[in-house]
Amino acid sequence: MSADQTRRTLNQLDKELADLEKKLAELAKKEADKTKQINDVQKSITKNTSASMLSSKRRQIQGYQNELAKVVDDKAYINKKIADKRMKRADTTVKLQREEAAEMQKAYKAQQAIQRGYERQIADLSAQITKQLSANKSPRHIYEESGHEEYDVFISHASEDKAGFADALCKELNASGVKVWYDALSIGWGDSLRAKIDDGLKKSRFGIVILSKDYISKGWTQYELDGLFQIEMTNGKTILPIWHNITKDEVQAFSPTLAGRKALNTAMFSAREIADELIKILPSASLADAAEEREDIPNG
Repeated sequence: MSADQTRRTLNQLDKELADLEKKLAELAKKEADKTKQINDVQKSITKNTSASMLSSKRRQIQGYQNELAKVVDDKAYINKKIADKRMKRADTTVKLQREEAAEMQKAYKAQQAIQRGYERQIADLSAQITKQLSANKSPRHIYEESGHEEYDVFISHASEDKAGFADALCKELNASGVKVWYDALSIGWGDSLRAKIDDGLKKSRFGIVILSKDYISKGWTQYELDGLFQIEMTNGKTILPIWHNITKDEVQAFSPTLAGRKALNTAMFSAREIADELIKILPSASLADAAEEREDIPNG
């Protein structure tokens, strides 16, 4: 039985216990009512009560006592059922704790396996690069720095985050003279997505990664992130992470490497403020060139 099934069983037991407690309260009230009725009849018997009336009242008392006895029996039965349900609930709670612990351990092992696989891939790539360097070969990697980057920054994002943040960040960066590779602006109708993304990655100085719940669940974003990691292994610091509506635990589960990096958070910084932070680390010559290009454009 899975933890979900056990939780459903526990919820059902709680409902049954609540129903039994309600029935017990009703029986307790009924018991009190019958006891009061017996007492009231007994109090009504005086020395002046006639024999026939006395006989009638005694029959009445006997009837109430019979009903009271049944109520007491019902209470005992309900109390036993409550005790049994509580014992079963305690056993089920212990079982749920064991199953949740097992599920957590299973998830942890699965995450560890993914992490080990990722680390092996990084190690293999590093070994390939080392081997190429030691052999004095210089084949140009698809993501190797060319010395004539066309873009200051590549924005890697999930399409679901365009309206909420990515579009605004692109707009602020463009307004500041930053050369941005952004799919909405850089990929035309009929272009090859893979070819355009590869070209944008290798021609960008930095890669902004907008980490969100949608980002970590997509294939294309993983492709872009892998490319940025490869560039970083060759050229040094490249990836600039931004957390957007995502928790540290979720980033940690997706990529411990990224979780350990300093990141800007859209919950604390606006698109304008994040653009200003990027401008601080860009070479001043890049922004100066961009400013000159804007000045050369004739006014309409």
